[in-house]
Amino acid sequence: MLSTFREHRPARVLSAALASALALTVSGCSLDNTGNGDTVKVVIGYQSKTINTVTAGTLLKAKGFLEQRLNAIGAKGGAKYQVEWQDYDTGAPITAQMVAEKIDIGSMGDYPLLINGSRTQANERSRTELVSITGYNSKGALNMVVVAPDSKAQSITDLAGQKISASVGSAGHGTLVQALTRAGIDPKSGVEVLNQQPQIGSSALESGQVAALSQFVAWPGLLVFQNKAKLLYDGAELNVPTFHGVVARRDYAKQHPEVLDAFLQAQLDATDFIHQHPLEAAQTVADNAGLAPEVVYLYNGPGGTSFDTTLKPSLLAALEGDVPYLKSIGDFAELDIDKFVDPAALRQAYQERGLNYEAELADNANPLPGSGGELWLTGQDTTQSVADPTALLRAVKQARAQGKTVRAAYVPDAELGTRWFADKAIWVRDGDNYLPFITPAAAQRYLAKHPAGAIVGFDQAVNEVRV
Repeated sequence: MLSTFREHRPARVLSAALASALALTVSGCSLDNTGNGDTVKVVIGYQSKTINTVTAGTLLKAKGFLEQRLNAIGAKGGAKYQVEWQDYDTGAPITAQMVAEKIDIGSMGDYPLLINGSRTQANERSRTELVSITGYNSKGALNMVVVAPDSKAQSITDLAGQKISASVGSAGHGTLVQALTRAGIDPKSGVEVLNQQPQIGSSALESGQVAALSQFVAWPGLLVFQNKAKLLYDGAELNVPTFHGVVARRDYAKQHPEVLDAFLQAQLDATDFIHQHPLEAAQTVADNAGLAPEVVYLYNGPGGTSFDTTLKPSLLAALEGDVPYLKSIGDFAELDIDKFVDPAALRQAYQERGLNYEAELADNANPLPGSGGELWLTGQDTTQSVADPTALLRAVKQARAQGKTVRAAYVPDAELGTRWFADKAIWVRDGDNYLPFITPAAAQRYLAKHPAGAIVGFDQAVNEVRV
């Protein structure tokens, strides 16, 4: 039976207790005297197509939450505020601009965050602090390695000696380095990594110039959705948390604490919105990032990325464990994680809203939990959740019988739980049950223990399943 999808997370208690921030006097060299009063400029660096940062980037910008909060401060008298948004493909150019003191607040993945902290710490004016998390995955899922649709590769070991495209210093590259290392392949000598931006790497994969592409969200899902690639490796196999977060220049935050507070409040607004209206949020992000809504919803739908702003100990421990990565890719200065992370401003933002920061910090559950599957029919502005993947197949079969078109269907991987496109999964029939696996290696691991199982195509599974 189908059940209508319901949002799981209640709305936060919005508080007007911004008095302390509203009363702050604005001063410092960032003021631009325009003749119409003092104007404080804040430059935000974001990545429109990096779905795990949308609550501090694309969605935040599209909904105007930051501008609304800054306007509320300005309406109390004093300075006016001007927000400038700068869109980049990866975290590296955001870091370069922060080093040059041209970006005040930026969002990026965990490995780029390490580089950001290392690169900016030499100069007090450019020095940054990690102030919040945008989204995370406790197992490291959704950073992925994909290959061409006709590739013979079945596992990461099949990439030995091959050319692989990745953005060096990105979360996708960090996943590749760890995956190769665990497979016994030297990331430097065992493969040839081409340092390419995601779009360039996608073209290189499509033209056959590289054997694989290792990237962060949403590139793997986009290419698979477009039938330009198939999934070979999911970062969840590493079982190491990955996340994206927000960094702010300490000097700017010191001069304009009310701006950082407004940003974090706005990020909480965007986080609430994605929890309460995930499908609408996906469509908003898609419209503003030039991505297919089905791809965006793969990541920010139920059971996808955990959008949670708190700086969880498990994530910081993973970041600490990633520090050696800096040395593996270049000459980077040592980074003290304890000094790099500062939750004080976020704690204040929670307090102003009457929220319990410590309670959310201790809660490791996805605020928007998934189900056994989710069905999105063409022409509908709601989705339906089902109990398990076999039930999803039945729902698809019933929809087709009624002449309805399936816009997208999502299932959790039977081994690691990663949310994926149902029609792109590898299905195994085992008795009356149908199990989806998102990589060939995962399916083979199951079959090795359950020899009675058999691989079937998605359409075959839909046709076979008993209604």
